[in-house]
Formats: sequence, C-alpha cells, structure tokens
Amino acid sequence: MLSSRQILVLKAIVEEYVKTNEPVGSRTLSKREELAFSPATLRNDMADLEDLGFLEKTHTSSGRVPSVKGYHYYVETLMNEKNDVDYSFPMIDEIFKRQDLSKEQAIHESMSLVSQLTNYASLVLGNSATSQRIKKLQFIGLQENFALIIMVTDAGHVESKKIIVPEGLRFSEIEKVVNILDEILHNCLVSEIEETMRSKINDEEIMDFILYREDLVNAIVQAFQEMATDKYHITGQSNILRQPEFQDIEKVKDLFDAIEKKEILKVVKYDETGISVRIGSENEIRALQDCTVITVPYSTQSGEKGAISIFGPTRMEYSKIIPLLEYISKNINKIL
Repeated sequence: MLSSRQILVLKAIVEEYVKTNEPVGSRTLSKREELAFSPATLRNDMADLEDLGFLEKTHTSSGRVPSVKGYHYYVETLMNEKNDVDYSFPMIDEIFKRQDLSKEQAIHESMSLVSQLTNYASLVLGNSATSQRIKKLQFIGLQENFALIIMVTDAGHVESKKIIVPEGLRFSEIEKVVNILDEILHNCLVSEIEETMRSKINDEEIMDFILYREDLVNAIVQAFQEMATDKYHITGQSNILRQPEFQDIEKVKDLFDAIEKKEILKVVKYDETGISVRIGSENEIRALQDCTVITVPYSTQSGEKGAISIFGPTRMEYSKIIPLLEYISKNINKIL
C-alpha cells in the first residue's frame, strides 16, 4: 500500500514524464506546488517506489521514469477519481448532433478529431463477428488449390473466406480439419479462437493431426480473424512520427507493417466488461512493445457492438484520453 505522499510523487513523475519525455529527478519534483517536501524526502520516496516496481531508473540519468506497474497504478487512481468529475467535450457533441452524418461517419469523424487533438493514432473496430460465438463451420471445395470456409455465429452472422489450399493436401483432409475445428470451437467467441484452440486441443491423436497440417490450420484461423475484423477504420498513423519515441526508423517500419498486415487488431478487441489499457510489453505484438493501446467498447441501441481505440507511446496523456474515449462511447451508445 502506497502512502499518500508516495502517490503524489508517482502521479507527479508520470505527469512530468508525459509532458517532457525526460527522466524526472527530485529537483524537478520539488518545484511542484503539491510536493513541498525536501529533496532528500523526495529522493527516498522515489527510491522506495523504484524498489516496489512503480518506477525505473534509466542508464543515462539519475531521474526515474514510470514502469508499466506505475502507469497502471496511475490509470487506476485516475479511474477511481473520475466519478467525481462531470466531463464535457462540446466539439464531440457537435459531431453527434449533425443530421447530415451517418452513424459510421459520426464515429469516424469523432475519432479523427481525437487523433488531431492528441497526436496519437485512432482505430474504430466496427460491428463485426468479434463479440459473437461460433455455431457452425463449413467447408466448400472450389477448385484445385482454393477452398471456401464458412462461419455462422449465434447472431445469424454468416461470413465466408476463400483460402489457398497448401500444396499436397486433398479436399478430404481439409474437410476433416474443418470438422475437428467445428467441434473444438463450437460456442467459442470469435475473438478468442487462438486461446480456445490452445486450451482445448489436448487429445494426442487430434493434436498430432492438427500439428501435421499446421499450415492449413494457420490459414483457416487467419481466415476467421479476417472475417471478424475486416470492418475497421484507422486514422492518424502519421501522428506516430511526431512522437520522440518513434524517431528510430526501424520502430516506425515495424509499426506500419503491423498496421498494414492488420496485426494491430490482435490487441484491439471488443470487451463488454469495459475499458482495456494495454501498456508496453502487455501488447502481444512486437511492434507495439513501446506503445499503449486504450480500448473502450460501445454498443448502439439497435444492438450493434464495436470498440474505439487509441494507440501511442506509453508516455501517453492518460488523464486526457480515457475520459475522452469514454465520452465518445456514451454518445455512440445513444445512437439508434
């Protein structure tokens, strides 16, 4: 349990680092009005916070920077405090009041505005099969090296995807694989296909069969993911170039490759339980190891579901972004 002073110190370090991108030292902290303590006291608190895993020390400075644990504590503290604040964003209100905009246009325009205001990239994951459960998988052979995989969900959503059949495989083998996956993935959330396969394939005979045809299984799983995530809109990618953390051309290349290949959608998932904040190493793809991805779910009054998301450096303005995304989500929830 952190003391009230340690909480103030951690909060100040996060906010200073977000603002300057420079490690924060006790001298900088002592200039803040709410930290009228001696530099020695502040140094002790910083050392304690480092020992507890909330701060990290850089090699190039005696100052500290927040760790993933520190950022999360800051976010959780912020989330607990926000209930006492009545946020208002008139520019967002204006977008949703416009009669000439469709629902999709209002959502996309509001997220484009967020990108402009924050200099981060934004993503809208539209109504898709992501939050639905698989009820039936079917296979249709087309010609020599192509097949059609059909997915039916509990909401009656039907998606189909053409796949290239790996060389040397007969249609009868593909059909057997699809039948096995149909049994394994029955009632599985589309967004949890990979996790379900890892947890459920424990029969040795089935495991051997699946592994022997791993290239086919990977092609089918990729098809499922594309079925679920084709409906998305991304904007503000170039904003990443303005962030000092992304002056390394290789980092930028990796990130843009992840966007182009839709890998970024792996960390932007609809979660009806609420806001998701993935920081640094919590993001499962390498290109986002230096990023934070904040995702807020939405659902319209007509039952459509999706998610809005912002991604940028871990040194993100959490106190600004989280209320803004939640405010947009509440506006979307009012749409018929």
